[in-house]
Amino acid sequence: MPRTAAQERIRPHQVVLRLAHWAGATAWHLGLGLVEAARDRITGATTDVAARRVGSWATGLGPTFVKGGQLLGTRRDVLPDAWCARLSALHDRVRPMSRAQAVTALAHAYPDRWPFARFDWTPHACGSIACVYRAELRDGRPVAVKLRRPRVDRRMRVDFALLAHGATIVQALPGMRRLPARRMVEQVGVAVRRQADLDHEADALVELRRNLGGRGRFVVPRPIAEASGNGALVMDFIEGLARFEPGDFTREQRRDIVRRVLGGVYRMLFIDGYVHCDMHPGNLYLAPGGEVVLLDAGFVVRLPAGVRRLFAEFFLDMATGRAEECAEVVLRSAEHVPPGSDVAGFRRGVVELVRAAHGQTAGRFRLAPFATRLFDVQRRSGISAAPEFVFPLVSLLVLEGMINDFDVDVDFQAEAVPTLLQALRA
Repeated sequence: MPRTAAQERIRPHQVVLRLAHWAGATAWHLGLGLVEAARDRITGATTDVAARRVGSWATGLGPTFVKGGQLLGTRRDVLPDAWCARLSALHDRVRPMSRAQAVTALAHAYPDRWPFARFDWTPHACGSIACVYRAELRDGRPVAVKLRRPRVDRRMRVDFALLAHGATIVQALPGMRRLPARRMVEQVGVAVRRQADLDHEADALVELRRNLGGRGRFVVPRPIAEASGNGALVMDFIEGLARFEPGDFTREQRRDIVRRVLGGVYRMLFIDGYVHCDMHPGNLYLAPGGEVVLLDAGFVVRLPAGVRRLFAEFFLDMATGRAEECAEVVLRSAEHVPPGSDVAGFRRGVVELVRAAHGQTAGRFRLAPFATRLFDVQRRSGISAAPEFVFPLVSLLVLEGMINDFDVDVDFQAEAVPTLLQALRA
């Protein structure tokens, strides 16, 4: 998705229009919520109006906010079940493109050829950035066609520019001036916007297949370059996929699935350094043979080697209860320790945090509060870890909800140790 400086420049009218869109969508859904609340009082209904509206509100704001809703939809430890149920629809049941939009997108992708013998115009799944259709190539192969929504990158580009401006304001507040908030927003923005680059996703699928193929019975669909086009990614269609629903499996089956998923994630984080940050229930399935199927490789990030090693050292030290070493790892990861920083207070804060977390199973540990407390320790002491650490945290945050649904007793720290030792010996 390379662009020239002129293409990247955001014009004032684009900012005004996006702000107006945010305000209009918020006002519309707030008004509908008030009307529905009044109706419920009259009829005596007890439904959660806010939960009913939250998914539609995120969709109305646009793809940037749908991505946030997808993450929150996995967090039943943070939000009520009714909210998570509504937000979970954002994983793969967003409002589809119209038939006219799909026809236009396909005409742009295939201006002088048509590789399909059959094309099903009913979307198989709909995300915030693209819709997926089932089709058949001329040689009879069933395929999935991921078709990018129109103008999606333009909207996300303005959204993240506005969010970066907001982060700059946050950095100016007392107690927040040493935090790299803007850099974090900009780095996340680049990674999220890259999801609209389907050529990048095709390359990511190839690399994930190479890294995970044959390991822990993972399956990643194969991209078909000769049938793809501009804004259209064609890949193998995998039949008979089932959602991750814990009630469909025995306890032992759930434990086996969790350990295989964790094994794949830990390999991505600590060995390959090529991390899928979007493993929500819309992208993670089970094949009829029990294989874990990983779809949608748009939000994949390559960790710098130094960050990958430091994160592995931190995780191993936490898993083995070496809290003081964890504090030293975070200090080493800091790009700069400003004069006057409370280094001793930082060490004490990290040591207390790690000691409290060491040895906890998935059911007792919560990454969001842990990350929040670590962020607060950094804020109070004036020391910040490298902004790139946000990507491993996002990957684990998205996955944590599924892990807790399947096996609250899994010792996720101990499960990582063999992979960590392998990574740190390399």
